[in-house]
Amino acid sequence: MGNVAVFASGSGSNFQAIADALKESPHRLVLLVCDRKKAYVRQRAQAAGIPVEDINYFRGDTREDAERELLERLKPRSIDLIVLAGFMRLLSPLLVDAYKDRIINIHPSLLPKYPGTHGIEESYRSGDRELGITIHRVDYGLDTGPVIRQGKIPRIDGESLEDFEARIHALEHRLYPEVILDILEGNIS
Repeated sequence: MGNVAVFASGSGSNFQAIADALKESPHRLVLLVCDRKKAYVRQRAQAAGIPVEDINYFRGDTREDAERELLERLKPRSIDLIVLAGFMRLLSPLLVDAYKDRIINIHPSLLPKYPGTHGIEESYRSGDRELGITIHRVDYGLDTGPVIRQGKIPRIDGESLEDFEARIHALEHRLYPEVILDILEGNIS
């Protein structure tokens, strides 16, 4: 049985997909880590009975100071896997090293194309015929870690950004929980 912590900053649709998938497994979603007080993901966690830990990057401390404090709060929970789900922060080497090869992220483009916070929009505007998502391990860089799996969808000519984004999110909500379960069950090393 694996213990999962999800780090999120926004509405939490991927958090919800992960929570739903883990509910039907022997693994447990034991914690949400959030860096935004008004993020809707907090309500999702509360509804699911998942505790929330805050990480405050805005206090004036360094990123490492905030993460050092968080690491102390993570230890008693025996976290096996950290899952970034719309967590809009670059993690410091301190946290990455503490959970080496046990932090994964999802990105709404076929990396290495369109890394960073505007992946959906850049992918949509690219003209690429094949689009999709990437699930990867987290390293020190911005969306540079080793790719675990990619999911692809074809471009639909004339599709609106909103419709494209909905297709990307649907793919994320299906594929990310599958990969998480595969990792927890030892099917992906």
